[in-house]
Amino acid sequence: MSILVAPKALEGHSVREFQMLIDGQWVGGESQRSLERVAPGHGVIVSRYAQASAGDTERAILAARKAFDDGPWPRMTAAERSNVLLKAASLIESRLEEIAFLDAVEAGKPITQVRGEINGAVDIWRYAAALARDLHGESYNTLGEGTLGVVLREAIGVVSIITPWNFPFLIVAQKLPFALAAGCTCVVKPSELTSGSTLLLGEILIEAGVPAGVVNILVGTGAEVGSVMTTHPAVDMVSFTGSTGVGRLTMANAAQTLKKVSLELGGKNPQIVFPDANLDEFIDAAAFGAWFNAGECCNAGSRLILHKSIATDVVARIAKLSAGVRVGDPLDPLTQIGAIITPEHLQKIETYVSSAATGGARVAHGGAAVNFGAGQFMGPVILDGVTQDMAVAREEVFGPVLSVLTFETAEEAIRIANAVDYGLSAGVWSRDFDTCLTVGRKVRAGTIWMNTFMDGASELPFGGYKQSGQGRELGRHAVEDYTETKTLNMHIGPRTGWWMPR
Repeated sequence: MSILVAPKALEGHSVREFQMLIDGQWVGGESQRSLERVAPGHGVIVSRYAQASAGDTERAILAARKAFDDGPWPRMTAAERSNVLLKAASLIESRLEEIAFLDAVEAGKPITQVRGEINGAVDIWRYAAALARDLHGESYNTLGEGTLGVVLREAIGVVSIITPWNFPFLIVAQKLPFALAAGCTCVVKPSELTSGSTLLLGEILIEAGVPAGVVNILVGTGAEVGSVMTTHPAVDMVSFTGSTGVGRLTMANAAQTLKKVSLELGGKNPQIVFPDANLDEFIDAAAFGAWFNAGECCNAGSRLILHKSIATDVVARIAKLSAGVRVGDPLDPLTQIGAIITPEHLQKIETYVSSAATGGARVAHGGAAVNFGAGQFMGPVILDGVTQDMAVAREEVFGPVLSVLTFETAEEAIRIANAVDYGLSAGVWSRDFDTCLTVGRKVRAGTIWMNTFMDGASELPFGGYKQSGQGRELGRHAVEDYTETKTLNMHIGPRTGWWMPR
């Protein structure tokens, strides 16, 4: 069993009230409805948001359209936009504790982890600010004396940004600053479970100097708000992060008007471990990859593919390390695994575990929910003897559940790694870098970590193969994703044509 840290009552607790941001103004919804968020780690209401309707969503989209077509933002110099993004980054940094508290209580995330995420978001905003000034097109003076070709990069227009509940502030930072750097205007819908920090970001952007209508933020359901954001003809692009199922629906909606779509979806990410790996380092990485954010992470290393000769030892060592993991109060700085996002999601995780156990897997560690009397929690679960036909080996559990499979040859390991619908990330562990490179190049995933796991940097592109999505976030080309290319084909001097004498 892990170390349990019972949540303390929220000191001086009061419900925080939020409105929505439309055209530079904080307003209530036309229906005057609201959504309440019950903290998953404390079992009390912590936030109340004005709930957007389809009509509110249309108003926000039209505000973004007007700001793009007639407003100053797309017409500013890159240096001017960059300076606004840099100011936003500094303001985020100055309000780090306020933002981190909101994400911790609304999502149940460990506060120490969230502080790291906010610092990472600050770095991304600054990186996007630098890319704003580096965005450029091409020129061709090699087409003959009578022709000059210029390729421009222009902002694509209005972008609908839809973000999930598991990394509320970090994931919006992987999208919004790059869209703004390109000169786009945006409508942002955070998850209705964890909207607080994104609404705080709206305050920061106004203070940083983002003009009215450039960023609009709505809280509402996917059926009512997300559907309008993904189908409205005034929207030019949709950037979505979430489940693969909702990603398919988003793509189908956007197809009605042939919008550009960027999707960052689910993962069932393997870590392939060879006998010559540094097991001391791997054991720590395996626990981190599986238990980080309570496993509610698209990048979670939820499948261990272990060489048979080391499997028994590795499972025992991960179980021993997991017994010392601290589970519980999201606001305790020492907590490593916080709360599960909703009671329904906890039940889903428990169903995966019980189904695997019934199907022949061995529960090598954990296996039951933790009852503190309020909120919902689950400690680390290790399932040994998992086979490829089990749902827990193929589907995204999105919880602190680690499935262990075994192999004998590198070719078998690659087959197991690729035998799922996803292809987001993977890890390969071996002291022989020939092995790492050979296996890494054959695993179909967007990121391959070698002798590490879940490292990242603003400079490195992120995204997946197969049903893990399409497009890439971060990296030096991230701003380009929010642009269209336009060719200027210029003729110099007299033209001879079909009907003109030669």
